[in-house]
Amino acid sequence: MNQPLVSVIVPTFNSSTFLDACLRSIKDQSYENIELIVVDNNSRDNTKEIAHRYTEKVFNWGPERSAQRNYGVRMSKGSLLLIIDSDMELSPGVVNACVTEFSMGGFKAIVIPEESFGEGFWAQCKKLERSFYVGVAWMEAARFFERAAFDEMRGYDEQNTGTEDYDLSQRIAFKYGDKVVARVDDPIYHNEQRLSFIKTCKKKFYYANKMHVYKSNAANMGNFKLQSNPINRYKLFLSNPVKLLTNPITGIGMLFMKTCEYASGGVGYLIGKLRAHEKHT
Repeated sequence: MNQPLVSVIVPTFNSSTFLDACLRSIKDQSYENIELIVVDNNSRDNTKEIAHRYTEKVFNWGPERSAQRNYGVRMSKGSLLLIIDSDMELSPGVVNACVTEFSMGGFKAIVIPEESFGEGFWAQCKKLERSFYVGVAWMEAARFFERAAFDEMRGYDEQNTGTEDYDLSQRIAFKYGDKVVARVDDPIYHNEQRLSFIKTCKKKFYYANKMHVYKSNAANMGNFKLQSNPINRYKLFLSNPVKLLTNPITGIGMLFMKTCEYASGGVGYLIGKLRAHEKHT
């Protein structure tokens, strides 16, 4: 039985500190029929040099992650697609698990659980936060796709940066029904590195600038209401007090970090919405 070709798309930007581990994890997959494509966005470090050690298919495209991903898909040949970020590492059997799930028939996309790791206090807080989202449908997004479904959706919304993963998954589910999105147990590991508290708040502010784009699509409204309401997130955290209080300092730090991220995101959303209104008036 022939293995379907899986195209793995990795967008990059100044990713040299973690890219080697990412690409090595792709090459070390138990599944063999993989095409690796790296799409860089004018990196100023040796990102492209590292990428060329693993694949000849290294391209340059921008201006943002969604556009890079879509371009990578256009340059690919696989009937199945896996799209990850350059600070992620695959567990050895994740591609095989996704292909096996697709072989059951009827699926258009697959959610892969995500686990964080990194150095320092705030990275441990982020690791704890992400652990609450595993298996929560409104907080997970697909990364593995049937190419035909990806093309029909016209890929990622290139006007959206930050919530594009949720957006594409939810558009597919909205079109075909929730049962077309499956889930595997093999994880992706997200390298938070030495996470900076200021940087994570700035990132939420930046991403929230495009939140109005995400909200405007009818396919996203249900999840947007759940994701944007901090009460829902705190309920999720408090639903497992043992996990939250196993290390109370980390738990308190995580709650504080999440509150500040929400505040930063709220300001970013309002500014982005105001700019969009001014642009159209």
